Amino acid sequence: MKYFEHFQPKGTDFALPYLVTRPDAVSKETKLPLLVFLHGAGERGDDEKRLCVHGPAKYFSSDAQYLDQKVIMLAPQCPQGQIWSNFPTALMELILSVAERENADMDRISITGLSMGGFGTWSMLAQYPDFFSAGAPICGGGVCWYCRPSAPVRAFHGDEDDLVPLENSLLMVDAIKKNGGHAELTIYHGCGHNSWTPAYETTDLIPWLIAAKRK
Repeated sequence: MKYFEHFQPKGTDFALPYLVTRPDAVSKETKLPLLVFLHGAGERGDDEKRLCVHGPAKYFSSDAQYLDQKVIMLAPQCPQGQIWSNFPTALMELILSVAERENADMDRISITGLSMGGFGTWSMLAQYPDFFSAGAPICGGGVCWYCRPSAPVRAFHGDEDDLVPLENSLLMVDAIKKNGGHAELTIYHGCGHNSWTPAYETTDLIPWLIAAKRK
């Protein structure tokens, strides 16, 4: 099952397009984990095809090996001229709305994103430190002193990224560790900005996010 709709956050003058996928073979009476995916800057707009260029939105909408995964996938689409970090409250409203509608397991809501979505993932983990079961920001960054998630975090970055320097992820992961949290960083040597392809396609990242449960 797949649908592409729009969500109007309270007190805003914009609508968030979003894509949801859910395995057809699983009844809505069965609570499933929810995986939230935040895309990069190049996929902004109001177009399902553009939204599904990279990452989980691409895999769960078209790749046969993912279609029957026992997970709900939510991929909102950022409006043109905006960035994810501008409206964490609106994003949380959407997540809660879809979680209720799809009968998601509230202890198994994880979040991941790439590039601009990596920044958005760090932002959501900072704004809602006790909400998510796990987080995976890829080639992103944020305000390191502000991010104190209780959930485990796996970050990924290429050491030759000339758009978002590796230092961004290093600072975030080091800050979490120093404050007693669990975070790890995978560095892809010789890799530029596209560290999301090896992160999603050559590691256990997606199964790990799906399996994570909030403590």
